Amino acid sequence: MAKLDYQLKLANSLVLRSIPSPAFEYEFHPKRDWRFDLAWPDLLIAVEIDGAVWSLGRHTRGSGFIEDCKKLNEAARLGYKVFRFTTHQVAQGYALVYLTQVFNEL
Repeated sequence: MAKLDYQLKLANSLVLRSIPSPAFEYEFHPKRDWRFDLAWPDLLIAVEIDGAVWSLGRHTRGSGFIEDCKKLNEAARLGYKVFRFTTHQVAQGYALVYLTQVFNEL
């Protein structure tokens, strides 16, 4: 499954639980071309879905990890709560359960 499929699966599942639809590929930074996979900008909540965690994908190799640190630190500085999940966690339902809890606590 492609990354977009995981984004759609999670977003659709959240909407079925009465959680507002997220923005897709939301560009959150005023100067950098950094995007969140899913975001609720008015709530300063974002989701990143990382794939290929066991096969040395971009997020688990040195340079990709370093760039993710910069991006997530800047997101935190701007006030975002960023929740990270693997594609496996989306497929198995963990991300859905966790985010449902987050939104129910708002």
